[in-house]
Amino acid sequence: MVDMADRWLSISEISQYLGVSNDTVYKWIEQKELPAHKIGRLWKFKKDEVDEWVRSGKAAEK
Repeated sequence: MVDMADRWLSISEISQYLGVSNDTVYKWIEQKELPAHKIGRLWKFKKDEVDEWVRSGKAAEK
């Protein structure tokens, strides 16, 4: 059985988790190296990787 706490999150799920728009998430993937994995045509995210990225301060860089 898959542990749902460690599942891959979609663009809409990660944007809701971070409290930003889907467009902001796409921009962060391109400009700020948000940790994302492309599976086919879809972007997927691991919550722990995104948490570490936020903690590292990369989300706040200009």
